[in-house]
Amino acid sequence: MNTVVITIISLSVIGSLSGFILFLIARKFKVFEDPRIDDVEAVLPGANCGGCGYPGCRGFAENCVKAESLDALFCPVGGNDGMVKIAEALGKVAVTKDPTVAVIRCSGSPDHRTRTTRYDSAATCEIASGLFSGDTACSYGCLGLGDCVVVCTFDAIHMNPVTLLPEVIDEKCTSCGACVKACPKTIVELRKKSKKDRKIFVSCVNQDKGAAAKKACSVACIACKVCVKTCEFDAITIENFLAYIDPVKCTLCRKCVSVCPTDSILEINFPPRKVAEVETVVSEIQAN
Repeated sequence: MNTVVITIISLSVIGSLSGFILFLIARKFKVFEDPRIDDVEAVLPGANCGGCGYPGCRGFAENCVKAESLDALFCPVGGNDGMVKIAEALGKVAVTKDPTVAVIRCSGSPDHRTRTTRYDSAATCEIASGLFSGDTACSYGCLGLGDCVVVCTFDAIHMNPVTLLPEVIDEKCTSCGACVKACPKTIVELRKKSKKDRKIFVSCVNQDKGAAAKKACSVACIACKVCVKTCEFDAITIENFLAYIDPVKCTLCRKCVSVCPTDSILEINFPPRKVAEVETVVSEIQAN
């Protein structure tokens, strides 16, 4: 028989046997995928930001299907409306959460923090934080190299060219948490979102004692406890020489803002104060 014909027949038989064996293996090790995963993924925003704690929307959808309840699962981008759609697709109960927004807890602009050194290396906060404490006397403040801006896929953070600090655009922020993870100085925080995007928080993370903190930055928290004494709702605590305002307990009364001697407490998106209101608050503190 012709050698060429024998070769063709042999290869055909081997190919057929190999295909059949692969078919049997595929059938034996076939992984069944619940079709509901596609249904859940279809109602997700498709941002793949990882804010849910899972690798992309597909990973989140798989865990939603596998979980007995949705209590521990939440898509920050889709929000409560998105979770309702997921719950409807799976016949489960949706978990609602208060919306949050990223805030920058540092006001150390050049006007308040004098630059003492010059950084001339890789322009990333992650690398810079591993090389030195910062280009000012405050080793806790923002490095200003914009890692938070780079990781934000929603264009919700920009660097202010004057203050050299990042600024959050509330309308665009989805509270995915990418900026929080990217900041090596932990100055970015997700806080409860209030009506009209109003918020009050201590814009400082410096844990040095009062004198050292004030010397490094003129608007640093000095842990004087005046705000603690002023707050009627126990929303402010002092730990590690730093004040913190609980966004859940805070009623946005703004009394703490008026009495802060270093202006380290910010009030955002509020109407202008009347001079009489400020004087009244200060008088009450002095009387006590």
